[in-house]
Amino acid sequence: MKIDAHQHFWNYDPRRDSWITDEMAVLKRDFALADLAPELATHGLDASIAVQAAQSEDETNFLLGLAAKSERIAGVVGWVDLCDPRVEERLHYFSKFPKLCGFRHIAQSEPDDRFLLRPEFVRGVRLLRKFAFTYDILIYPRQLPAAVEFAQLLPEQPLVIDHIAKPEIKLHRKGNWESHIRAIAQNKNVYCKLSGMVTEADWRLWRAADFQYYLDVVFEAFGPERLMFGSDWPVCLLAASYGQVLQLVESYVRANCPARLGDIFGANAARFYQLKAVSHGSAA
Repeated sequence: MKIDAHQHFWNYDPRRDSWITDEMAVLKRDFALADLAPELATHGLDASIAVQAAQSEDETNFLLGLAAKSERIAGVVGWVDLCDPRVEERLHYFSKFPKLCGFRHIAQSEPDDRFLLRPEFVRGVRLLRKFAFTYDILIYPRQLPAAVEFAQLLPEQPLVIDHIAKPEIKLHRKGNWESHIRAIAQNKNVYCKLSGMVTEADWRLWRAADFQYYLDVVFEAFGPERLMFGSDWPVCLLAASYGQVLQLVESYVRANCPARLGDIFGANAARFYQLKAVSHGSAA
């Protein structure tokens, strides 16, 4: 089973989706199953993980509704208020949906760089394990120190870093990103998505060589057994086509560890998200 471990759907709402600026005009429209299915089919992927892009339970229900209609969506990463004192009740409710794999909070947008360490948030994430849910960590490099502590507090909770923590690829700036990535990778419950890289580079002038250092670091830190490919479609369209994003990661893997292609493009995501079998070539 070949899996895209990170993509989004939305019915564009300019008020809700205010993060989509004029510079991102290509994203100011609806993106649906009918748009994604041809990309998956063309590039030989069996299914995807649909990840939340808005912070509401309506978003979670929207994605679950899409997943119920298509085997192309193998799993959903939704949103729930993990700081809510009654979050356990909501997790119990959502545990009834077999395609709901886990949750994500857009921590990168929190003004507090140590948001992940708020006691009420840690409490909420700690409850995820009771219901076999995962957690996606969406942060910028400046929030990595808190993420390292966060992972240390939750040694049994399956965690995955989205978009290799968004290093400053466009500026070729390394900073402390590498040391923090290596530190968080010491926690064996933490995985990392090879996703979102092209949008951190120069959208118009990036080259494959721009990503070499960053890929070298995450492959050395996590090993191919804890890495998974994600397209970040349709956000990736700001800088590259679906095929270009796929080729970027696939070319690196073929050059460095070709025997692990199946793991990075499917098996690792299936194991992390505890996915059920997906029929190859199923309709959208």
